[in-house]
Amino acid sequence: MKKSLFILLSLILIKPSFSQELKETSITSKIQEVTLFLSGAQVFETASGQISSGESVILIKGLSPYLDEKSIQVKGQGNFTIQSVNKRLDFLSEKEVGEKIKALEAQIEEIEKSQTLSQNRLQVLTNKAGLLAANKDLGGNQSGPTMTELRTALDFFDAELTKITNEELQVKSKIQAGERELEKLRNQINAMQESENKSTSEIRIRVKASAAGAASFQINYLVANAGWYPKYDIRVKNITQPLQLNYKAEVYQNTGVDWKNVKLRFSNANPNQSGQAPNLEKWELNYARFTTVNRFSVPQTPGQISGVVLDERGEPIPGATVLVKGTTIGTSTDLEGRYSIVLPQNAKSLVFSFIGYRAEERTLNGQSSLNVSLLNDTSSLSEVVVTGYGTVSKKEMASMKVRGANSPMAAPLETTFVENQTTVEIEVAEPYSIKTNGEKTLVELKAYEIPATYRYTAIPKLDKDAFLIAELTDWNQYSLLEGESNLYFEEGFVGRSILNAADLQDTLQVSMGRDRSIVMQREKVDQYSKKRTIGANITENRGYEITLKNNKSQAVTLVLKDQIPVSVNSSITVTAGELSGGNLDTQTGIVTWEITLPPGAQQKLALQYEVKYPKSERIILD
Repeated sequence: MKKSLFILLSLILIKPSFSQELKETSITSKIQEVTLFLSGAQVFETASGQISSGESVILIKGLSPYLDEKSIQVKGQGNFTIQSVNKRLDFLSEKEVGEKIKALEAQIEEIEKSQTLSQNRLQVLTNKAGLLAANKDLGGNQSGPTMTELRTALDFFDAELTKITNEELQVKSKIQAGERELEKLRNQINAMQESENKSTSEIRIRVKASAAGAASFQINYLVANAGWYPKYDIRVKNITQPLQLNYKAEVYQNTGVDWKNVKLRFSNANPNQSGQAPNLEKWELNYARFTTVNRFSVPQTPGQISGVVLDERGEPIPGATVLVKGTTIGTSTDLEGRYSIVLPQNAKSLVFSFIGYRAEERTLNGQSSLNVSLLNDTSSLSEVVVTGYGTVSKKEMASMKVRGANSPMAAPLETTFVENQTTVEIEVAEPYSIKTNGEKTLVELKAYEIPATYRYTAIPKLDKDAFLIAELTDWNQYSLLEGESNLYFEEGFVGRSILNAADLQDTLQVSMGRDRSIVMQREKVDQYSKKRTIGANITENRGYEITLKNNKSQAVTLVLKDQIPVSVNSSITVTAGELSGGNLDTQTGIVTWEITLPPGAQQKLALQYEVKYPKSERIILD
């Protein structure tokens, strides 16, 4: 009995020590560096403060809710031991309202005050008009007004009512303009607030120290809802000078935390008409019953596509990412949820994503506009997964220091290209500030002046314009990625294209868009286009004449392509006729001419072929 009582008293005395919670201390952290991936970012922070003796918990608060817990790494300096690290969502922390939102709210308050004054003035004018109407009777019951009095009264009423009516129109117009402005400002605030998160994260670091003292921490983690896309400005003054290429990064970040004066790294680890030259595919000829569709009636991949990304309620989603699947080509939506992107020739589908919503993949069917609604995905807020960015030690090698080109306007940012084992990182020397508002930020990375050779390419069967192609040799030294490019030729903007840095060729071909100074025409020649029956077979002839003219002041080299069909059936025979010296690839049926046209010169080319097949069958040639 005494032994049992002793054990019970011991448990009662010990219980408070187990139930006692560890002391929690909050310390402030600051983001020092951010490494941006094509999707996602690695954030490096530092924090310092005082810790107490014994076991305690250090809290790093106000972090992004899209922080990936599995990626957290913490290093500490001081006389203590780190026992554990974990992440917790903090729904109680109040987020600071951004300076832009405060300024917008102040504008709304001023407009509302003005609207109230205008409404009051409108009421005064209404009362004034009512008072005039109530006193419009002239004279008494015994005698009416004289003509002079009547004329004076009429002039008075006319002048006063006109003044009241004109002022009413002005006040109403002012009220309407104010309402429109209020709507714009409120929509802007809603878009900015919806792009912010209602919660933040905190990192909890459990430490044990033999004595109280100072401590400092280095923290890094992966965060979603941020990234970058490679963008380029490509300029060619004329075809006798080098190509100028400005390498840029289009940064988007909607992590819920502003980046203020941080060092940025960029890693490659993950007019409305297109300037992209078309591609000619093999034309396979078979019997009509085996021909399910005319290849040339299939909608071609559009050079550019645009649209809007909405949520379930039909509200725009700013900062949503739009990626061409299988490429590094992408963009993010603006504050109205709108996007526009140039498509490479092999584009099959777009992937739309935003944290908190289910990703949507949409197949491209030749359309130039595509709107998407994303559905809420509540599970993604509690568990954020960022994949594909394993940390790799930097390869010990001399990094190439890059100096920007001289510019009379402003000195470019100094950047360093560092090659790792499997990736390339671009370090920006100057600190940058990027707010978490879904807006796009363009960061200048590097300006190159690259020797290039120029030629024109044309496929008049598909497009009547000639396209200028710049050919760059030894281009791998520039560490370029596949991305959208803005094209400028002869000091003018000529369109948008794709810089295909994923090409495996030794020579990089950059499509510089259309040059309408080279005129082309492709016409069917009736005298060579005949159909006749000979025995059991039908023979069809086709003939085309291609006319070229150089309206430029200098000679141009033009590579022109057309095609004849290729038979995939032994009973169909295709025979080439007059090709004006063109080189025929018998495997693909593509005919290639390389022509030098002097200034103002004109040249004609012939393309003729004959097809023989059984008269019991039918084929499609036109």
